[in-house]
Amino acid sequence: MEFFAEISNHVYIIGPLFILAGVLHFIYPNQYVKIMPDYIPNHRAMVFWSGVAEIALGLGVMISFLKLISGWGLILLLVAVFPANIQMFVKSYTRRKHSLRTILLFLRLPLQFWLMYWVFMATGLSF
Repeated sequence: MEFFAEISNHVYIIGPLFILAGVLHFIYPNQYVKIMPDYIPNHRAMVFWSGVAEIALGLGVMISFLKLISGWGLILLLVAVFPANIQMFVKSYTRRKHSLRTILLFLRLPLQFWLMYWVFMATGLSF
């Protein structure tokens, strides 16, 4: 477990997580299309390309010479998909009000910022 005590080794958790998330875009594309905000065009294409980006950037953070650019890419991707997370919460709240699902989707919103911070730290980014 000492391996993961070093924050820079966390890319070996982050990478596979994003790769898995990207693969899920291709296994369950309709689930992702449903959560896209209406104002975003070409839902299917966006799901496809965000899946490709998650896979590529997930791989990139684990390759030393790509780590920094992939780290910034993942942070930008997390910012870009945040409206879909908001949309999921709003749709759930509209239908189910204070259900467990709605509460979990609400709690997921700040998780996006924690993920950005985790990627930032693990990839050694700085301003």
